[in-house]
Amino acid sequence: MAWNEPGGGGKDPWGSGPNNAGPPDLDEIVRKLQERVSGLLGGRKGGGGAGGGGGGGADISKRTIGIIAAVLFIVWLFTGIYIVDPAERGVVTRFGAYAKTTGPGPHWHIPFPVESVQIVNVDEISSFSHKASMLTKDENIVDVELTVQSRIEDAANYLFQDQSPEKTLRDATETVVRKTIGGSKLDFILTEGRSAVAATIRERVQDLMNQYKTGLLVTSVNMQPAKPPDPVKGAFDDAIKAREDKERIENQAQAYSNEILPQARGEAARAIADAKAYRDRVIAEAQGQASRFTAVLTEYSKAPDVTRERLYLETIAGVLSANNTVLLDVPGGDSLMYLPLDQLMRKSEPRQANLSPASGLSQSSTTASTSTPDPRARANARERSSR
Repeated sequence: MAWNEPGGGGKDPWGSGPNNAGPPDLDEIVRKLQERVSGLLGGRKGGGGAGGGGGGGADISKRTIGIIAAVLFIVWLFTGIYIVDPAERGVVTRFGAYAKTTGPGPHWHIPFPVESVQIVNVDEISSFSHKASMLTKDENIVDVELTVQSRIEDAANYLFQDQSPEKTLRDATETVVRKTIGGSKLDFILTEGRSAVAATIRERVQDLMNQYKTGLLVTSVNMQPAKPPDPVKGAFDDAIKAREDKERIENQAQAYSNEILPQARGEAARAIADAKAYRDRVIAEAQGQASRFTAVLTEYSKAPDVTRERLYLETIAGVLSANNTVLLDVPGGDSLMYLPLDQLMRKSEPRQANLSPASGLSQSSTTASTSTPDPRARANARERSSR
Protein backbone atom coordinates (compact mmCIF):
# COMPACT_ATOMS: atom_id res chain seq x y z
CA MET A 1 0.00 0.00 0.00
CA ALA A 2 1.35 3.40 -0.96
CA TRP A 3 2.30 5.79 1.73
CA ASN A 4 -0.05 8.47 0.42
CA GLU A 5 -3.06 6.18 0.20
CA PRO A 6 -5.59 5.78 3.07
CA GLY A 7 -4.23 3.44 5.63
CA GLY A 8 -0.69 3.92 4.46
CA GLY A 9 0.40 5.18 7.81
CA GLY A 10 0.75 8.76 6.69
CA LYS A 11 4.48 8.38 6.29
CA ASP A 12 6.60 9.28 3.29
CA PRO A 13 9.30 6.96 1.91
CA TRP A 14 11.87 8.45 4.25
CA GLY A 15 9.87 7.42 7.31
CA SER A 16 8.78 10.93 8.33
CA GLY A 17 5.44 11.81 9.64
CA PRO A 18 2.32 12.97 7.87
CA ASN A 19 2.54 15.46 5.03
CA ASN A 20 1.36 18.25 7.22
CA ALA A 21 4.23 17.64 9.62
CA GLY A 22 6.59 19.90 7.60
CA PRO A 23 9.56 19.23 5.24
CA PRO A 24 11.82 16.24 5.98
CA ASP A 25 15.17 16.64 7.64
CA LEU A 26 18.03 16.69 5.03
CA ASP A 27 20.53 15.03 7.33
CA GLU A 28 18.14 12.19 7.93
CA ILE A 29 17.55 11.76 4.20
CA VAL A 30 21.30 11.60 3.42
CA ARG A 31 21.87 9.13 6.25
CA LYS A 32 19.15 6.81 5.02
CA LEU A 33 20.40 6.98 1.45
CA GLN A 34 23.84 5.98 2.63
CA GLU A 35 22.38 3.06 4.53
CA ARG A 36 20.35 1.93 1.53
CA VAL A 37 23.36 2.07 -0.80
CA SER A 38 25.41 0.14 1.73
CA GLY A 39 22.67 -2.46 1.91
CA LEU A 40 22.55 -2.77 -1.89
CA LEU A 41 26.28 -3.33 -1.99
CA GLY A 42 26.10 -5.90 0.80
CA GLY A 43 27.52 -3.58 3.47
CA ARG A 44 24.75 -4.24 5.94
CA LYS A 45 21.96 -6.69 6.51
CA GLY A 46 18.38 -5.97 7.45
CA GLY A 47 17.99 -5.94 11.27
CA GLY A 48 14.56 -6.23 12.78
CA GLY A 49 12.64 -5.50 9.61
CA ALA A 50 9.99 -7.75 8.20
CA GLY A 51 10.87 -10.63 5.93
CA GLY A 52 9.18 -8.99 2.97
CA GLY A 53 11.34 -5.92 3.39
CA GLY A 54 14.50 -8.08 3.36
CA GLY A 55 13.48 -9.85 0.10
CA GLY A 56 12.90 -6.53 -1.63
CA GLY A 57 16.42 -5.42 -0.69
CA ALA A 58 17.91 -8.63 -2.13
CA ASP A 59 16.07 -8.09 -5.44
CA ILE A 60 17.32 -4.54 -5.65
CA SER A 61 20.85 -5.74 -4.93
CA LYS A 62 20.76 -8.35 -7.74
CA ARG A 63 19.38 -5.84 -10.23
CA THR A 64 22.08 -3.34 -9.36
CA ILE A 65 24.81 -5.93 -9.71
CA GLY A 66 23.43 -6.87 -13.13
CA ILE A 67 23.42 -3.23 -14.22
CA ILE A 68 26.94 -2.75 -13.01
CA ALA A 69 28.03 -5.93 -14.76
CA ALA A 70 26.37 -4.81 -18.00
CA VAL A 71 28.05 -1.42 -17.78
CA LEU A 72 31.40 -3.06 -17.15
CA PHE A 73 30.85 -5.41 -20.08
CA ILE A 74 30.02 -2.53 -22.36
CA VAL A 75 33.11 -0.68 -21.20
CA TRP A 76 35.15 -3.83 -21.80
CA LEU A 77 33.79 -4.09 -25.33
CA PHE A 78 34.62 -0.46 -26.01
CA THR A 79 38.22 -1.09 -25.03
CA GLY A 80 38.53 -3.22 -28.18
CA ILE A 81 38.17 -0.19 -30.43
CA TYR A 82 41.42 1.12 -31.88
CA ILE A 83 42.40 3.46 -34.74
CA VAL A 84 45.32 2.90 -37.11
CA ASP A 85 46.92 5.94 -38.75
CA PRO A 86 47.79 5.96 -42.47
CA ALA A 87 51.49 5.45 -41.72
CA GLU A 88 50.83 2.55 -39.35
CA ARG A 89 49.65 -1.06 -39.34
CA GLY A 90 47.87 -2.93 -36.57
CA VAL A 91 49.09 -6.44 -35.71
CA VAL A 92 46.40 -8.44 -33.85
CA THR A 93 47.35 -11.44 -31.70
CA ARG A 94 44.86 -13.91 -30.21
CA PHE A 95 46.09 -15.52 -27.01
CA GLY A 96 49.62 -14.49 -28.03
CA ALA A 97 49.49 -16.00 -31.54
CA TYR A 98 49.42 -13.89 -34.68
CA ALA A 99 45.88 -13.43 -36.01
CA LYS A 100 45.85 -10.66 -38.67
CA THR A 101 47.22 -7.31 -39.78
CA THR A 102 44.89 -4.35 -40.12
CA GLY A 103 45.33 -1.27 -42.27
CA PRO A 104 44.58 2.41 -41.65
CA GLY A 105 41.22 3.34 -40.13
CA PRO A 106 39.05 2.40 -37.10
CA HIS A 107 38.95 -1.25 -36.09
CA TRP A 108 37.66 -3.47 -33.28
CA HIS A 109 39.14 -6.58 -31.71
CA ILE A 110 38.19 -8.80 -28.86
CA PRO A 111 39.59 -7.01 -25.82
CA PHE A 112 42.15 -8.31 -23.38
CA PRO A 113 42.86 -11.04 -22.46
CA VAL A 114 41.59 -12.64 -25.68
CA GLU A 115 43.24 -10.39 -28.24
CA SER A 116 45.75 -7.57 -28.21
CA VAL A 117 46.98 -5.09 -30.81
CA GLN A 118 50.46 -3.72 -31.52
CA ILE A 119 50.68 -0.60 -33.67
CA VAL A 120 53.72 -0.51 -35.97
CA ASN A 121 54.85 2.51 -38.00
CA VAL A 122 55.70 1.23 -41.48
CA ASP A 123 56.61 4.59 -43.09
CA GLU A 124 59.33 5.58 -40.67
CA ILE A 125 62.78 5.49 -42.28
CA SER A 126 65.64 4.25 -40.16
CA SER A 127 69.28 4.44 -41.19
CA PHE A 128 72.72 3.46 -40.00
CA SER A 129 76.27 3.91 -41.27
CA HIS A 130 78.88 1.27 -41.95
CA LYS A 131 82.59 1.99 -42.33
CA ALA A 132 85.46 -0.45 -42.77
CA SER A 133 88.76 -1.10 -44.55
CA MET A 134 88.49 -3.96 -47.00
CA LEU A 135 90.62 -5.90 -49.48
CA THR A 136 89.69 -5.60 -53.16
CA LYS A 137 89.92 -8.21 -55.89
CA ASP A 138 93.30 -6.92 -57.07
CA GLU A 139 94.67 -7.12 -53.50
CA ASN A 140 94.43 -3.42 -52.64
CA ILE A 141 93.07 -2.00 -49.40
CA VAL A 142 90.33 0.61 -49.61
CA ASP A 143 88.30 2.48 -46.98
CA VAL A 144 84.57 2.17 -47.61
CA GLU A 145 81.78 4.14 -45.90
CA LEU A 146 78.11 3.79 -46.71
CA THR A 147 74.69 4.59 -45.26
CA VAL A 148 71.82 2.09 -45.36
CA GLN A 149 68.21 3.26 -45.08
CA SER A 150 65.29 0.91 -44.44
CA ARG A 151 61.68 0.78 -43.33
CA ILE A 152 59.22 -1.87 -42.19
CA GLU A 153 57.50 -3.61 -45.06
CA ASP A 154 55.80 -6.53 -43.28
CA ALA A 155 54.78 -5.68 -39.71
CA ALA A 156 53.97 -9.29 -38.74
CA ASN A 157 57.36 -10.62 -39.86
CA TYR A 158 59.08 -7.68 -38.21
CA LEU A 159 57.48 -8.49 -34.85
CA PHE A 160 57.48 -12.28 -34.80
CA GLN A 161 59.91 -13.82 -37.33
CA ASP A 162 63.20 -12.27 -36.22
CA GLN A 163 64.23 -11.45 -32.68
CA SER A 164 66.30 -8.40 -33.68
CA PRO A 165 65.69 -7.29 -37.30
CA GLU A 166 67.94 -4.21 -37.01
CA LYS A 167 70.91 -6.26 -35.83
CA THR A 168 70.28 -8.78 -38.61
CA LEU A 169 70.30 -5.92 -41.11
CA ARG A 170 73.64 -4.63 -39.82
CA ASP A 171 75.25 -8.06 -39.92
CA ALA A 172 73.92 -8.76 -43.40
CA THR A 173 75.20 -5.39 -44.63
CA GLU A 174 78.70 -6.06 -43.36
CA THR A 175 78.73 -9.49 -44.99
CA VAL A 176 77.47 -8.22 -48.34
CA VAL A 177 79.83 -5.23 -48.40
CA ARG A 178 82.88 -7.43 -47.85
CA LYS A 179 81.74 -9.85 -50.54
CA THR A 180 81.02 -7.10 -53.07
CA ILE A 181 84.18 -5.09 -52.46
CA GLY A 182 86.25 -8.26 -52.47
CA GLY A 183 84.89 -9.11 -55.92
CA SER A 184 85.63 -5.70 -57.49
CA LYS A 185 88.85 -4.04 -58.57
CA LEU A 186 90.14 -0.88 -56.95
CA ASP A 187 89.95 1.33 -60.06
CA PHE A 188 86.34 0.31 -60.61
CA ILE A 189 85.42 1.16 -57.01
CA LEU A 190 87.21 4.52 -57.01
CA THR A 191 85.78 5.74 -60.33
CA GLU A 192 82.68 4.90 -62.30
CA GLY A 193 81.78 1.74 -60.38
CA ARG A 194 80.63 3.40 -57.16
CA SER A 195 76.94 3.56 -58.12
CA ALA A 196 77.01 0.02 -59.49
CA VAL A 197 78.61 -1.28 -56.28
CA ALA A 198 75.97 0.49 -54.16
CA ALA A 199 73.14 -0.98 -56.24
CA THR A 200 74.62 -4.47 -55.96
CA ILE A 201 74.93 -4.13 -52.18
CA ARG A 202 71.31 -3.04 -51.84
CA GLU A 203 70.02 -5.97 -53.90
CA ARG A 204 72.06 -8.55 -52.01
CA VAL A 205 71.14 -7.15 -48.59
CA GLN A 206 67.46 -7.20 -49.55
CA ASP A 207 67.74 -10.83 -50.62
CA LEU A 208 69.12 -11.74 -47.20
CA MET A 209 66.36 -9.78 -45.47
CA ASN A 210 63.77 -11.73 -47.45
CA GLN A 211 65.42 -15.03 -46.57
CA TYR A 212 65.48 -14.19 -42.86
CA LYS A 213 61.88 -12.81 -43.01
CA THR A 214 62.80 -9.71 -41.06
CA GLY A 215 59.99 -7.68 -42.62
CA LEU A 216 62.44 -4.88 -43.51
CA LEU A 217 62.74 -3.18 -46.89
CA VAL A 218 66.09 -1.64 -47.83
CA THR A 219 65.13 1.63 -49.50
CA SER A 220 68.58 2.93 -50.41
CA VAL A 221 72.30 2.41 -50.00
CA ASN A 222 74.36 5.60 -50.29
CA MET A 223 78.04 4.89 -50.77
CA GLN A 224 80.56 7.63 -50.08
CA PRO A 225 83.57 7.99 -52.40
CA ALA A 226 86.00 5.23 -51.54
CA LYS A 227 89.41 6.35 -50.29
CA PRO A 228 92.75 4.60 -50.18
CA PRO A 229 94.53 4.23 -46.85
CA ASP A 230 96.56 7.23 -45.69
CA PRO A 231 100.04 5.68 -46.25
CA VAL A 232 99.41 5.33 -50.00
CA LYS A 233 97.09 8.29 -50.51
CA GLY A 234 99.72 10.31 -52.42
CA ALA A 235 100.29 7.58 -54.98
CA PHE A 236 96.58 7.15 -55.50
CA ASP A 237 96.13 10.90 -55.98
CA ASP A 238 98.79 10.86 -58.69
CA ALA A 239 97.07 7.94 -60.38
CA ILE A 240 93.72 9.72 -60.27
CA LYS A 241 95.29 12.88 -61.73
CA ALA A 242 96.84 10.87 -64.55
CA ARG A 243 93.47 9.29 -65.25
CA GLU A 244 91.82 12.71 -65.38
CA ASP A 245 94.51 13.95 -67.79
CA LYS A 246 93.87 10.93 -69.97
CA GLU A 247 90.15 11.67 -70.07
CA ARG A 248 90.82 15.34 -70.88
CA ILE A 249 93.14 14.47 -73.77
CA GLU A 250 90.66 11.92 -75.08
CA ASN A 251 87.94 14.55 -75.00
CA GLN A 252 90.12 16.99 -76.90
CA ALA A 253 90.92 14.34 -79.50
CA GLN A 254 87.25 13.53 -79.84
CA ALA A 255 86.44 17.22 -80.34
CA TYR A 256 89.15 17.51 -83.02
CA SER A 257 87.80 14.39 -84.69
CA ASN A 258 84.29 15.83 -84.67
CA GLU A 259 85.64 18.96 -86.35
CA ILE A 260 87.82 17.29 -88.99
CA LEU A 261 85.64 14.40 -90.03
CA PRO A 262 82.73 16.49 -91.40
CA GLN A 263 85.16 18.60 -93.42
CA ALA A 264 86.87 15.50 -94.82
CA ARG A 265 83.53 13.97 -95.65
CA GLY A 266 82.52 17.14 -97.48
CA GLU A 267 85.72 17.17 -99.53
CA ALA A 268 85.28 13.50 -100.34
CA ALA A 269 81.71 14.09 -101.45
CA ARG A 270 82.84 17.00 -103.64
CA ALA A 271 85.62 14.90 -105.22
CA ILE A 272 83.15 12.10 -105.91
CA ALA A 273 80.74 14.57 -107.49
CA ASP A 274 83.53 16.00 -109.71
CA ALA A 275 84.56 12.50 -110.73
CA LYS A 276 81.00 11.64 -111.65
CA ALA A 277 80.68 14.84 -113.68
CA TYR A 278 83.95 14.08 -115.52
CA ARG A 279 82.78 10.54 -116.18
CA ASP A 280 79.48 11.79 -117.56
CA ARG A 281 81.27 14.37 -119.75
CA VAL A 282 83.74 11.84 -121.14
CA ILE A 283 80.99 9.35 -121.81
CA ALA A 284 78.92 12.03 -123.54
CA GLU A 285 81.88 13.10 -125.69
CA ALA A 286 82.68 9.51 -126.60
CA GLN A 287 79.08 8.86 -127.45
CA GLY A 288 79.03 12.02 -129.59
CA GLN A 289 82.20 11.04 -131.42
CA ALA A 290 80.82 7.56 -131.95
CA SER A 291 77.61 9.04 -133.33
CA ARG A 292 79.58 11.32 -135.69
CA PHE A 293 81.73 8.41 -136.84
CA THR A 294 78.63 6.34 -137.48
CA ALA A 295 77.12 9.18 -139.48
CA VAL A 296 80.33 9.62 -141.51
CA LEU A 297 80.48 5.88 -142.08
CA THR A 298 76.93 5.94 -143.40
CA GLU A 299 77.78 8.76 -145.82
CA TYR A 300 81.02 7.05 -146.85
CA SER A 301 79.16 3.90 -147.74
CA LYS A 302 76.92 5.99 -150.00
CA ALA A 303 79.68 8.08 -151.70
CA PRO A 304 83.21 6.97 -150.80
CA ASP A 305 85.09 9.40 -153.09
CA VAL A 306 83.19 12.46 -152.05
CA THR A 307 83.39 11.56 -148.35
CA ARG A 308 87.10 10.85 -148.63
CA GLU A 309 87.68 14.19 -150.36
CA ARG A 310 85.67 16.02 -147.72
CA LEU A 311 87.53 14.36 -144.87
CA TYR A 312 90.84 15.23 -146.49
CA LEU A 313 89.89 18.85 -146.92
CA GLU A 314 88.62 19.12 -143.35
CA THR A 315 91.81 17.57 -142.01
CA ILE A 316 94.09 19.84 -144.05
CA ALA A 317 92.02 22.88 -143.08
CA GLY A 318 92.32 21.96 -139.45
CA VAL A 319 96.05 21.42 -139.66
CA LEU A 320 96.79 24.57 -141.68
CA SER A 321 94.56 26.75 -139.49
CA ALA A 322 96.71 25.90 -136.54
CA ASN A 323 100.00 26.89 -138.27
CA ASN A 324 101.26 30.25 -139.48
CA THR A 325 103.99 28.86 -141.77
CA VAL A 326 103.53 26.37 -144.60
CA LEU A 327 106.32 24.74 -146.68
CA LEU A 328 105.30 23.36 -150.09
CA ASP A 329 107.33 20.71 -151.92
CA VAL A 330 106.86 21.64 -155.56
CA PRO A 331 107.56 18.82 -158.00
CA GLY A 332 110.49 19.63 -160.31
CA GLY A 333 111.86 22.28 -158.02
CA ASP A 334 115.03 22.26 -156.04
CA SER A 335 113.79 24.14 -153.02
CA LEU A 336 110.70 24.27 -150.90
CA MET A 337 108.23 27.11 -151.29
CA TYR A 338 107.65 29.15 -148.18
CA LEU A 339 104.18 30.60 -147.66
CA PRO A 340 103.88 33.16 -144.84
CA LEU A 341 100.22 32.54 -144.15
CA ASP A 342 100.07 34.97 -141.26
CA GLN A 343 101.19 37.85 -143.47
CA LEU A 344 98.89 36.80 -146.27
CA MET A 345 95.97 36.67 -143.87
CA ARG A 346 96.77 40.11 -142.49
CA LYS A 347 96.95 41.49 -146.03
CA SER A 348 93.69 39.87 -147.00
CA GLU A 349 91.80 41.35 -144.04
CA PRO A 350 91.80 44.98 -145.41
CA ARG A 351 90.67 43.72 -148.80
CA GLN A 352 87.80 41.79 -147.26
CA ALA A 353 86.80 44.84 -145.26
CA ASN A 354 86.61 46.99 -148.44
CA LEU A 355 84.37 44.55 -150.26
CA SER A 356 80.69 45.44 -150.48
CA PRO A 357 77.94 42.99 -149.57
CA ALA A 358 77.18 42.58 -153.29
CA SER A 359 80.59 41.18 -153.94
CA GLY A 360 80.09 38.08 -151.89
CA LEU A 361 81.13 35.84 -154.73
CA SER A 362 84.52 37.47 -155.15
CA GLN A 363 84.97 37.45 -151.33
CA SER A 364 84.24 33.77 -151.11
CA SER A 365 86.51 33.07 -154.05
CA THR A 366 89.29 35.10 -152.48
CA THR A 367 88.86 33.27 -149.19
CA ALA A 368 88.87 29.97 -150.98
CA SER A 369 92.02 30.92 -152.86
CA THR A 370 93.81 31.89 -149.72
CA SER A 371 92.64 28.88 -147.73
CA THR A 372 92.88 26.24 -150.45
CA PRO A 373 96.41 24.95 -151.17
CA ASP A 374 97.87 24.47 -154.64
CA PRO A 375 96.48 21.42 -156.50
CA ARG A 376 99.96 20.15 -157.07
CA ALA A 377 100.72 20.32 -153.39
CA ARG A 378 97.51 18.47 -152.71
CA ALA A 379 98.47 15.80 -155.20
CA ASN A 380 101.88 15.45 -153.61
CA ALA A 381 100.28 15.16 -150.17
CA ARG A 382 97.95 12.43 -151.44
CA GLU A 383 100.87 10.62 -153.01
CA ARG A 384 102.82 10.78 -149.76
CA SER A 385 99.82 9.60 -147.74
CA SER A 386 99.30 6.69 -150.15
CA ARG A 387 102.93 5.69 -149.73
